[in-house]
Amino acid sequence: MGLFRKDIGIDLGTASVLVYIKGKGVVLREPSVVAMDKNTGRLLKVGTEAEAMLGRTPGNIVAMRPLRDGVISDYDMTERMLKEFIRKVTTFSIFKPRLLICVPSGITEVEERAVVDAGREAGAGRAYLIEEPVAAAIGAGIDITKPDGHMVIDIGGGTADIAVISLGGCVVSESIKTAGDKFDEAVVKYIRRKHNVLIGDRTAEELKRTIGCVFPRDEEITMDIKGRCLVTGLPRVFTVSSSEMIEAFEEVSNLILEAVHSVLERTPPELVADISTNGIVMTGGGSLVWGFDKLVEAHTGIETHVADDAISCVAYGTGKSLDSLDAMQDGTMNLSRIRQMNS
Repeated sequence: MGLFRKDIGIDLGTASVLVYIKGKGVVLREPSVVAMDKNTGRLLKVGTEAEAMLGRTPGNIVAMRPLRDGVISDYDMTERMLKEFIRKVTTFSIFKPRLLICVPSGITEVEERAVVDAGREAGAGRAYLIEEPVAAAIGAGIDITKPDGHMVIDIGGGTADIAVISLGGCVVSESIKTAGDKFDEAVVKYIRRKHNVLIGDRTAEELKRTIGCVFPRDEEITMDIKGRCLVTGLPRVFTVSSSEMIEAFEEVSNLILEAVHSVLERTPPELVADISTNGIVMTGGGSLVWGFDKLVEAHTGIETHVADDAISCVAYGTGKSLDSLDAMQDGTMNLSRIRQMNS
C-alpha cells in the first residue's frame, strides 16, 4: 500500500503555502490567497492568480487571505484552498494521501483541530501536525535528535516562532503574532504619518524587500514610490530612504527581539551554553529583511545567521519529517507536545 500512497508535507503559511511531495521535493509555492464570487460562492482563483486581484476587484468578487496571524480565520476558504493546491500536485489515486501540516508553536488545541479537520476535508486520509520551529530546524540542516541545544527564529508572514530545540522537540518556545505582515503594516502607517501619503500593501511589501532594513546599512539607499496624497487626494511620487525604514520597523523588530530574550531567559543553562556555541539560526521570509541577523547578534551577543533558502526551510523540514510519519499519532503535534500533556 505504501507504494501507491502519497505523503505530502504542507507549510500552511499566512502569506504563502508550500507543498512538498516525498521523493519530489517542493512542488508548489503559491500565495495563500483565494478569490471568490460573492454572489454564487464559487471559487474563482487560488494562489498567484488570486493575489494579483488583491485590492483590485469589482464589487462581486472578493480576494482574501483565509489565514491570519498563522491560524485559520476562514475555515471554509482554507479547506477549499488546500483542496485546490492538493489537486494541482497529485494525480488521482484510490489511496488518500497522508498530510503533514506545519503550524505555529503557540497554536491552541481548538486551532490545531481546525487545521487537522481542514486537511481531512481537503482529501487527506490522515493529517498530522508539526511545529514550525522544529520543521525549520530540520530544514536548515540541524540534527535535532541529539541532546544539544539549538535556537531557531522562524519569522513567517503571520507569526514569529522562537524555539530552543533539543532531543527532537521544543524545550522552550514562544510564538508571537508579529512577523512579515506587521512589517508591511508598519511601512503603511509610517508613510502615512510622516509623508501624509497613503500607499497600498503591495507597495509596502516592495519597499520592505527593496530598501527595508532593521540595522544601519553601510550606505543609504532610496526608492521612489507612488501613493495618494491625503491632503489633495491626488497621486504623488516621493522618495523613501533605508534609514526611514529602520525607523518604521523599530517597533516590530523590538517585539521580536523581546520574544527572543524571553525564550533565552527561560532556557536551562546547559542549553544556553550550547546555543552560544552553535549560534542562532534564522528562517522564514521575514528573516530576509536586511540586517536582521546583525540586529539579533548585536542584541544577544550570540553569532546569528540566516539559513540558506530561508523561505523554504519549513517546507523542507516538513518534507524530511514525512519519513517518520509512521511513528506519529494521527492528528497530534510532535512528541514534545504529548510529553507536555502527560507530564
